[in-house]
Order: sequence, then C-alpha cells, then structure tokens
Amino acid sequence: MKGPAMTYNFDQVIDRKGTGSLKYDCAAARQVPEDCLPLWVADQDFRCPPCVSQALIQRAEHGIFGYTEPDQGYYEALRYWFSRRWQWQPDLNGFVQTPGVVFALAMAVRAFTQPGDAVLIQTPVYYPFTEVILDNNRRLVTSPLSLRDGHYEMDFVSLRRQLETQQVKLLFLCNPHNPVGRVWTATELRQLGDLCARYQVKIVADEIHADFVYAPAIHRSFLTVNPNLAEQTMVCTAPSKTFNLAGLQIANIYLPGQAMRTAFKHEVNAAGYSQANCMGLIACKACYSAEGEAWLEELKLYLQDNIAYIDQFVAQNLPELAVIKPEGTYLLWLDCRKLNLEGTELRQFMRQQAKLWLDDGFIFGQGGEGFVRLNIACPKATLTEAMRRLQTACQQLR
Repeated sequence: MKGPAMTYNFDQVIDRKGTGSLKYDCAAARQVPEDCLPLWVADQDFRCPPCVSQALIQRAEHGIFGYTEPDQGYYEALRYWFSRRWQWQPDLNGFVQTPGVVFALAMAVRAFTQPGDAVLIQTPVYYPFTEVILDNNRRLVTSPLSLRDGHYEMDFVSLRRQLETQQVKLLFLCNPHNPVGRVWTATELRQLGDLCARYQVKIVADEIHADFVYAPAIHRSFLTVNPNLAEQTMVCTAPSKTFNLAGLQIANIYLPGQAMRTAFKHEVNAAGYSQANCMGLIACKACYSAEGEAWLEELKLYLQDNIAYIDQFVAQNLPELAVIKPEGTYLLWLDCRKLNLEGTELRQFMRQQAKLWLDDGFIFGQGGEGFVRLNIACPKATLTEAMRRLQTACQQLR
C-alpha cells in the first residue's frame, strides 16, 4: 500500500546479490536455476527500520565489540514490546538469550527429553521442527492439522489419541502457524493446554511470527491463555522475522519455571554458547521501540496489500490454484493440488517452467503435499513479476 501517508518506501527494489544472501546468492549451491525469482526462505526484501541502522552505526563507530550482556535498557525494551504488542507481562528474569529460535528448539529437545522419547508436532509445519527432533534421536509423533473449506484447524481427537498412546514428553506449538497462517484462538490454545496438563506434556511455543497478525485475528501468547502451565512451558520469541534481523542472531526465550530454565541453560552452556551477538542485542533494543513500532505498522499495511493482490490475482487468473488466506505471517500457503503434479514434479514445474524458487509443501511434513509456500515480504513489483511467470506457466499446462 503506497500513498502520501506512508513514511517508509517498501516499493524500493534493493539489489541483494553479492552480499552472501542465502535467499539470492545460493541458488547454484542448492541446485536451483539462477534465473529463478527467490520467494522461498522467510527473509524480507526490505531495509530494517532506520532506528536500527542508526544504532548499529553508532556502535560500529565506537569500535569495540567485546563480550556483551543485555543491560537494563534491553530488558525494558522487551517489556515495552510485549506489553504493547502482545498484551503480555512476562517476568523479565525468565528470559534466556540464544542465537536463534531453531537453536532454542534443539536445546529444548535435549533439555526436556531423553533419546527415544516422543515429541509431537502438528503438520504441515516449519520443517526444522522435524529436523531438531530426529537429529537428536528423539521419536517424531505427528498430529496433522485438518483443512476444511480453506481453513485449518487442530484435530483434537488425534491430539488426545497421540498424547495418550504415544507417551509424548514434549509438544511443539507454532503460533502463528508457519506455513498455514493460522493464528490460534484463545479457545484452541486453552483446549490444547488442557490436554498437555492432563498428560503432563511440556510445551514449546514458537511465537516468532507473532508481530504479523491481521485483524480480526489477535495474537495470544500461549501463557496468557494458560498461566497455570508456566512450569511446563517455554515461549520462543525473536525480533528476527519482524525486523529482518536473522543475520544478527538474537532470540529471547522465555522459561518462567525455574526447573525448565535451569535445564535449558545447562544445554545451552553444554553447546558452548554464552554471550549473545552484541550487534543483535543493539538491534533488538532499537527496534523494540516506538520508532520500530511505527515502521512495523506501515509494513503490515503493505503486506496486507500484497496478500490482497495475490488473492485477487489467483482468483481471477489461476483457477488451478487456491490461496489459504493467512491470519498471520508474511508467508502464503498456496494449494496447487489441482495441477495434479506429484512430489518433486511440482518443484520442477515451479523452477523450470514458472522460474520461481518457492518452498515445497512436502518439506513441511504430512499434509503439505501439493502445496507451496510463497514469501510476500517483498516489493509489489517482485510479486507482480512472480504472478506473471506463474500465470504463463499454468497456461502452458492447460
């Protein structure tokens, strides 16, 4: 959405090639044609807020980058952000910094389970969930989401059966859900919490996309709905998706229960990690501010306009496809099952015919077959070109 009221220029196309960008510079290494338009990894094509760049420049000019710990101002920034954006009042003593949420997920698996223990996920879901479970020799248990009339729901019958019969020790929750875009309601979160309480299952809530929620949906952190589960819950937060700071490697992991926090910190220490990236701390403190908030509000308007554009274009020009309209995230889940392309055929079609680099649905686990994930956090011109390519490719199949 562009107009005189917009302060930030999200329409600007910035050349990212030659910067070591995973999104733009690693096609050949990943066996992807160089002429594919990359809309895969959850990485924005927008510059971060000016307040972040200014804070980083100021620290760079200081010229010393030694071991750095979060200061009181850092924790006040966390308080400001979670209170205003999430209506959440966490105990600031419960946070542990890690280099990212995926690292934290792996540490949680090691801290809260033993080799061979069962960990449950709700597929299709962010594929590192599966990786950190299997790579740490834990047993993967799934409870697939149900798709009804273009809307995903938790299958509570399946969930209860799996928790009851599979001796599940840990459950990974994704909220907002990546890739299907659901923002779970208080009722759903409460029902899930009741099951976890009944079967004494610990919960890791990945809430990294929580800042991208579109009205009328409302983000409710798992613990705000289930405060009685504080002793068995870990909440993963980070500024990386919101402000495109993944390369600065900072996440704020919340463990209000002393026993879980001690076990988690032990695994983090055992992995050899101690002080956070000083520039990550600087960036997080800067963006969790009134200036960062103003930037985010404009970005959300722009993203909603991008979502509306894709939704309308697909409805009018691509009858073979369907958009699962997201309640949150900047990742669109596209239903391509009517193309009748199985397995890697859909990948080949997108890369060879449409010249698009998207995330394959099947990597997200059961229920992802026949879908693709498309990142819309880019200038409108990029999306317009992507839709032109996709339309041309689909016309050749008709």
